[in-house]
Amino acid sequence: MNTTELAPSPPSTVDPDLAAMIDGVFSDYRKTAPTARPGERITYDRALWQRLHALGLVRLTGTEESGGSGASWFEAAELLSAAVRHGVRIPLAEHDLLAGWLLETVGLPIDDAVRTVSMAPRDGDSTTSVPWAGEVERIVVLRPTGDQYQLTDVDPADVVVEPGTNLIGEPRDTVRVDTAGITGYPVPHELVSQLRRKAALIRAIQVCAALERAVAVSIEHVASRVQFGRPLSKFQAIQNLISDAAAESALARAATEAALHTAVGTGWQSTHLDFHIATARSCAGHAASVVTRNAHQVHGAIGTTHEHRLHTYTRAALAWRSEFGSVRFWDQQVASAAVAAGGRQLWALIAGH
Repeated sequence: MNTTELAPSPPSTVDPDLAAMIDGVFSDYRKTAPTARPGERITYDRALWQRLHALGLVRLTGTEESGGSGASWFEAAELLSAAVRHGVRIPLAEHDLLAGWLLETVGLPIDDAVRTVSMAPRDGDSTTSVPWAGEVERIVVLRPTGDQYQLTDVDPADVVVEPGTNLIGEPRDTVRVDTAGITGYPVPHELVSQLRRKAALIRAIQVCAALERAVAVSIEHVASRVQFGRPLSKFQAIQNLISDAAAESALARAATEAALHTAVGTGWQSTHLDFHIATARSCAGHAASVVTRNAHQVHGAIGTTHEHRLHTYTRAALAWRSEFGSVRFWDQQVASAAVAAGGRQLWALIAGH
């Protein structure tokens, strides 16, 4: 057994004052922020970014020596969840937890430019879909070169960016990089694997936050809406829909929290971490289907309108569950790990022992 499995889990309680401050910033922002209509491309609000920068939130997990705030992934998860709850679309995760972390880990300098990560799939001219590529000031290109990887911090003007969006209008741009014309810094395979784990867990955290809000909005709706002389919440069919959605959301949250604790508690080195992240993504992916269906069913026609806030969460959950690996991909990872463990080791795999 890997000795890192025995590492004690760090405390996961986020400072209540920090959580309240984060929630307050996003709550104030949503009161005046414009709402993009379905199909419209979202551009991140630079004024909000500067406010978050002044509060030390845009590089929340970066080391203090490199200009970050020195916080943990637990605080980062709270920041991401708060942004989801308030419908704020901004590249916090891509900048801090992926691009910033990668540059800092390999020892490259980090300035105040907003960044995202492009993971090129092959040598030569490479094409890949990159979150927020057309909106940021720098793109961190990670590309395979023979039997290793190289990292290059490039200006978007030096690559070809074709605009694209996901289901909720967040930029998911096609980036073409002429890798023959750039040089980079060597990156070990383990660091690349860790980057992929971090990216996958980020989306699980965001999906869970969106599902929880969709369930909360549905509970508020059925408690206040009256049909045939009594609240919708009194009808057994409605209760079943709500309870099923809440149960799926809770399962996804439990699996994601377990993966997060394993990752942070072992420094992202646990031999069971890949299985825990795959489980979290699988649970979150399937929960998105149940919660979306049930939430819209209890809302009826009003839940499909642009003016209603429900779609802010359901469409987001459906968009994010397919990024950094599809639901089918993560299902296959869970199944493969279970088969490889066998009957005698399956419980140890699940429990992380």
